[in-house]
Amino acid sequence: MDKNTITGFVLIALVLIGFTYFSQPSAEQIAEARRQDSIAAVNAEKQRVLQQQQAAKQVSSDSSALMAAADTTSLFGMHKRGQNKTVTLQNELLKIELNTLGGVITDAHLKDYKDQKKKPVQLFSKATSYLHYILPLKEENLKTAEMYFNAEKQTDSTVTMTLNGNDGSTFAIEYKLIPHTYMVNVAIRTNGLERHVMPNVKTISIEWQDSIRPQEKGFTFENRYATLTYKEKNGGMDYLNEAKEKEEDIKETLDWVAFKNQFFSYVLIGYEGLEKAKLKSTPLAEESGFLKNYKAQMETPFDATGKSSVNMQFYIGPNKFRLLQQMNDYSLEQGKDLELDELVYLGWPLFKYINRFFTIYVFDWLTKLGFSMGVVLLLITILLKVLVYPTTRKSYLSSAKMRVLKPKLDEINAKYPNSEDNMKKQQEIMATYSKYGVSPMGGCLPILLQMPIWIAMFNFVPNAIELRQQSFLWADDLSTYDDVIHWSTNLPFIGNHLSIFCLLFCVSNLLYSWINMKMQKDSMVGAQAEQMKMMQWMMMLMPVFFFFMFNDYSSGLNYYYFISLLASAVTFWWLRWRTDDKKLLAKLEENYKKNMSNPQKMKGLAARLEALQKQQEQQKQRLNRK
Repeated sequence: MDKNTITGFVLIALVLIGFTYFSQPSAEQIAEARRQDSIAAVNAEKQRVLQQQQAAKQVSSDSSALMAAADTTSLFGMHKRGQNKTVTLQNELLKIELNTLGGVITDAHLKDYKDQKKKPVQLFSKATSYLHYILPLKEENLKTAEMYFNAEKQTDSTVTMTLNGNDGSTFAIEYKLIPHTYMVNVAIRTNGLERHVMPNVKTISIEWQDSIRPQEKGFTFENRYATLTYKEKNGGMDYLNEAKEKEEDIKETLDWVAFKNQFFSYVLIGYEGLEKAKLKSTPLAEESGFLKNYKAQMETPFDATGKSSVNMQFYIGPNKFRLLQQMNDYSLEQGKDLELDELVYLGWPLFKYINRFFTIYVFDWLTKLGFSMGVVLLLITILLKVLVYPTTRKSYLSSAKMRVLKPKLDEINAKYPNSEDNMKKQQEIMATYSKYGVSPMGGCLPILLQMPIWIAMFNFVPNAIELRQQSFLWADDLSTYDDVIHWSTNLPFIGNHLSIFCLLFCVSNLLYSWINMKMQKDSMVGAQAEQMKMMQWMMMLMPVFFFFMFNDYSSGLNYYYFISLLASAVTFWWLRWRTDDKKLLAKLEENYKKNMSNPQKMKGLAARLEALQKQQEQQKQRLNRK
């Protein structure tokens, strides 16, 4: 390729680049084009919606014509058209609304509990809730969602929703709101329907769906405790994964299925058993205005002859442990333990028993005395610290004994400077501990005792509805985060607020870790001291991790952890101030003299180290022989 050709290609390229640059639209032109595109898109969407509406009207008109034609042949054809009426049942605690279209409960309000707008909690509504029954007939399937029921025998607490067949047969759903409770009795009764039901039909199908609305301030925190929960008839309680979409086919017969959020539940109890259950839970985005979407498809035994009814109950109320236990008194089956208290999650078995047989009793007792919830948590913390004080003191004394013996341990450490002598050094250190009557593991017991309590409270506090909307100090609701300091933009890992109780908890955690590490460091020598330096850095980073983790947790939980750690730090400071190192060393010297006059065989770790040393020496001898 010659010089002229190259020059030509360069000029052509420059022309093309220049043309592209100067011919591209300006920023104003681009903005105007985008605006026009948006207008066009909006107009197109309006046209699409209009077409859908027109099509829906046509379908509705056609359907009405078809239903009119079918009225003369369909068993319940006269109920396919009617008036959409609302029936209200209520008592002192609960107000429910039923709709004649479908004949089911469509709305529920809890009178004693307020939402974030200070209005009675609306647990569900007809806009999102869907429940109906399907019964296969010879002529067609009876779908209650398509039927307009007659509301009969209505009082303040009872109503019967009835379908009348053209041959005198009936299909009725009876509702009774039990006074002073959140329980609704439901009975499905039929008369003269056996000749229309397929011979092999022994069950009636139930389809249930609802989008669970948030009731609390913290979406993320509340979402952790919103679960589709169920109870097996001859087993325990279980729930679908709360963090991701989950669908399960349950082979076992169920006692009940619950659509549950953090503090409230809508529970369907089937006394004939709920069979072939298909359950699905779908988490929803915060922008949707809902937490999750729950779906449940199941069957329950049905007697076509009408000799026996389908008996069910709905619990529509708070997840309050003692209240749920009392619902056994209203069970349709005498002596049956509904186990609705399992809706209040108290943790794995060990932690569950701590909460069930200790924490709840103490909590109830202190609450009855009239203390505020913040004071109740403080008193529970003090009580727990008093109970574990003997082991805490024993742990501190174990660390103190190791601290006063440190000069002797330093001598042993200097005696064995080489790494190949680590086994001998550890054996001699353990022998020294044994001679002076010191147990290096003595400080572990309090930690082992306190950790289950910490974890138990981690499960109890977020599920205690008694803390809901209870204020303390600057926190207006102990069941969710305190956000005295907040901003409009969500920041990574922290959100849009700063929880003061969380900050105090992390600071107290830092203080407690520093005190504990200092005590451990003062009592360790050699490699243990070096390892402790690394552990110290890790322990100092834990409060930072906890801050990002607990910033959106309940302020009640952060408050409990704060005062618990603060109390632990004060306890250790008190024990340090009360301990005289000279007197403690003198006591250890007395132990040493007693043990030397009556030597005992070393036990535990010291004995194992001695055995390992002998094995090591035997191996060296065999190698030297070779």
